[in-house]
Amino acid sequence: MFEPKRRARLKWACRRGMLELDVLLMPFVDEAFDSLDFEQQVIFERLLTSDDPDLFAWFMGHQKCEDPELAGMVSTIVNRVKVQG
Repeated sequence: MFEPKRRARLKWACRRGMLELDVLLMPFVDEAFDSLDFEQQVIFERLLTSDDPDLFAWFMGHQKCEDPELAGMVSTIVNRVKVQG
C-alpha cells in the first residue's frame, strides 16, 4: 500500500499535458489503482515517468512499448477502459 504522500504525488503525476492521457490515467488511479498488488503499483508509478508522446503512442496502439512490465500495465489500463466503455 502506498503511503498517503506517495499516493498524492502519483495522482498529481496522472495529470498530463494531453487530455487523452488524463482521461485514461486519472480514472484508473482513482478507481483501480488500490486493487493492484504492490508490484503492479510500482510499475504504474514507473509508467508515469514516461514521456507523454510515448504514452500516447502506446495507449493508441501506434507503437509497442519495449519494456514488458510497462507494456503489461498499458494493456491493463486499456483493457479496463474497454470493459467499462
